[in-house]
Amino acid sequence: MKSVLTQARSYDRSVQLLLLNQFTINLGFYMLMPYLAQHLSGALGLAGWLVGLVLGVRNFSQQGMFLIGGTLADRLGYKPLIVAGCVLRTVGFAALGYVDSVPALLAASAATGFAGALFNPAVRAYLAADAGERRVEAFALFNVFYQAGILLGPLVGMALTGIDFKITCLVSAGIFAVLSAVQIRSLPVRRAEAVSRMGDRTKETVRAQWRRVLANRPFLLFSAAMIGAYVLSFQVYLALPLEVRRVGGDGEFGTVAVALLFAASGLATIAGQTKLTAWCKENLVPGQALAWGLATMGAAFLPLLAATALPVPEGGVGRWALAAVPPTLAALLLALGTMITYPFEMDTIVRLCRGRLVATHYGLYNTICGIGITLGNLLTGAALDTARAAGMSALPWIALSALGLACAAALHGLHRTGRLVAPASEAQPATA
Repeated sequence: MKSVLTQARSYDRSVQLLLLNQFTINLGFYMLMPYLAQHLSGALGLAGWLVGLVLGVRNFSQQGMFLIGGTLADRLGYKPLIVAGCVLRTVGFAALGYVDSVPALLAASAATGFAGALFNPAVRAYLAADAGERRVEAFALFNVFYQAGILLGPLVGMALTGIDFKITCLVSAGIFAVLSAVQIRSLPVRRAEAVSRMGDRTKETVRAQWRRVLANRPFLLFSAAMIGAYVLSFQVYLALPLEVRRVGGDGEFGTVAVALLFAASGLATIAGQTKLTAWCKENLVPGQALAWGLATMGAAFLPLLAATALPVPEGGVGRWALAAVPPTLAALLLALGTMITYPFEMDTIVRLCRGRLVATHYGLYNTICGIGITLGNLLTGAALDTARAAGMSALPWIALSALGLACAAALHGLHRTGRLVAPASEAQPATA
């Protein structure tokens, strides 16, 4: 961790602040969100479908609005959108602890989601701009701080929620309020390159801006190929916990084993991200790193596939080992694949858009991957149900491994045909 902090200090103050921001954003988010469903169903007594609706509204208002947030960031500047998102999440998180009517809960949930859509593309575009030629290394550090927040947030939230969920909401809202004040005071104003060159940002309409992004075919092909990475990485939250509980049961052991999945993934990233990125940058070109990362993520499900050939013990250490070891190995390999891909993934988006409308490209990319995650989770859930009903426990792991290999092959193809490198010159569409 000391080397990570030393490397972070080698960047400009704005980059350091963005890294700290992302840690704090995830700390505040993950101390509250894992316990929201329990609060809604337990303390407020909402029906299951209403709990799903409240959580679904939050997800939709974030994933569905990323393009809007990215577009506004490119037109208005990155700092205003980052600050607005943090202020909005302050209000939303505070409200979640004190409102009890369904319309108010839906409004608060939508606010927290839209807040993420405002600051996420802006933060990444700002980081890419200020890191300059050291973008890959900066995004590696970004992932370390990102994972550290995910790792610490639920632990803090567990302690606070044990006292009162309202306290959790207030502390989380307070974190975002402090973060908003720090950014207003300390974060330099950064305007998008496209806006700076235009001078008058009203010269290009939003429709023309979106047409330019949608006309970027290499970017769209890259986005489609990377959907698999997000579907696979999300299985740490879906398929792996379900497999732990299927084999190990729903008792205390299952809870501990699921926690081990998240701890292993987060700690591996914190410990190895920057060194792995440095090795990949020295020995691989970006397209190769992306393909190898997806292949690694596909291979993550092979331990689970191998475990299906073993009989499930009736109990004892053997059952615990079968329930915990293969999913933990899968989580570690998924973390390794993500560590390989993420810095080059973020850098490739900047290169494919040639530094123009970066936040808008990030916004559309997140929306495409978010839709892919939703569809992928539906299909994964169906595969898990089908496999359990038919006694074909290997089916989901074969499908997920095949998805990783297919996406790796697609990225390798894009690399071989030069589609992951922006052309030296590009005709700009006429301004509407």
